[in-house]
Amino acid sequence: MKQLKKEYQSLSGEELAKTCAQISDDNKAEDIVVLDVRGISSFTDYFIIMSGRSVRHVQALAESLEDELRSKRIKTSRAEGLSEGQWVLLDFGDIVAHIFYHEQRKFYDLEGLWHDAPRVEELP
Repeated sequence: MKQLKKEYQSLSGEELAKTCAQISDDNKAEDIVVLDVRGISSFTDYFIIMSGRSVRHVQALAESLEDELRSKRIKTSRAEGLSEGQWVLLDFGDIVAHIFYHEQRKFYDLEGLWHDAPRVEELP
């Protein structure tokens, strides 16, 4: 997360994850969960998991999150699943966002898979 705008340079990974959760909440994401996977995962520090009401809503959530973070000079290093809209993964390095259509979220059950990860509280 290099070259962040000045106001975002001092944010911790947790604060940035909460910022992502707020952006998602503003765009009507449902059931937003932030998991602290530091010490459990070697590839990221936080998971943001959320649901969309339809395929188009999932795609719109992903696009709006990417756009908002791009405006803060945080670029996605990897995005997958956007064209299908069932499960979109956005990799921002220290933060990985998982945006699911409801049925897919239940099937993959990331919260259950990462049950050892503490939830970040005080979300929108």
